[in-house]
Amino acid sequence: MERLREIAGRLADIDGVVAVALGGSRASGTPGPGSDYDLGLYYRPPLDTAALRRLAAELTGAPVEVTEPGGWGPWVDGGAWLTVDGHRVDWIYRDLDRVRRVWADCRAGRFETGTQPGHPLGVYSHAYAGEVALGQVLADPGGELTALRRETRRYPEPLRAALIAQARWEAPFILACARKGAARGDTFYVAGCLFRAVGLLAHALHAHGRRWVLNEKGAVRAAGELPSAPPGFAARAHAVFAALGTGPDTLGTALDAAGELVDEVCRRVAS
Repeated sequence: MERLREIAGRLADIDGVVAVALGGSRASGTPGPGSDYDLGLYYRPPLDTAALRRLAAELTGAPVEVTEPGGWGPWVDGGAWLTVDGHRVDWIYRDLDRVRRVWADCRAGRFETGTQPGHPLGVYSHAYAGEVALGQVLADPGGELTALRRETRRYPEPLRAALIAQARWEAPFILACARKGAARGDTFYVAGCLFRAVGLLAHALHAHGRRWVLNEKGAVRAAGELPSAPPGFAARAHAVFAALGTGPDTLGTALDAAGELVDEVCRRVAS
C-alpha cells in the first residue's frame, strides 16, 4: 500500500490530476490471486498526458501507451495498463466534474445506461458515484474527493426508487419480447433478452438493499447474497442460461424459469 500511495502522490502532482483512489476488488478487500490494482485518476481538463507517459515509463522501465481522455470509450475515459514491481496496475481516468454531475442526477433519481467496450450490460451512470463511495482515497491534496466520498456513502432514495421501478416494468416486458424469439428458435436473441432481464434484477436487488453495484462482473452472485434476494437467486439465474438449448421448447422452458425469478424479485423489491 505504501508503494501505491507513493505512486498516487506522484500522480497527484501532475497537472490536471485532482485526486487518486484505489478501486475494484483491492479497495473492497475481496481481491483474487490475479486481481489488478485499479487506480482512478480523477482529473479536470487539461490533463497533462505527456507527464503521465513519462511517469509510466519511469515506473515500468519502458514506454507505455497512455491514452488521451476518451481513448477507451465514452464512459471508461481512458488511462493505461502498467506492470509495476511485477504487479498489474491500471490507471483509469475519471472526469471529476462529470462524476459530480452524475452524483447530482443520482440524488434526483436520474440515471442513464451507456454503451462501453467490455461492458455487455452497458455502464450504468451511477457506477461513478459507487466508485467514489467504495474506493480508498490515496491522494487528495485539496480534499475534494474525500468530501465527495462522504456524500456518496449514503445511497440516494430517489435513485433507489428509479432503479426498482425500471426493473419492475422492463424485466417482464423484455421476457415477453423474448417469447417471440423463442418461437423461432432464435437462441441469440433470447439469450440477449435474458441477460438484460437478469441484469435489471441484479440492479434492483442492490438498489433495494441500498448497495452500490459497479458493473456486471460478480453482480448476480453479489445480488444473491442480499437479504431481499429470492432463495437460490444466483444459482437459478445461472441455470437459466445453462438450459437455453436451441429449440422453441427448451427456450420456452428457460423463459418460464426466468419469469418466475422476475416475479419473485419484483414482489420482494416492491416493499
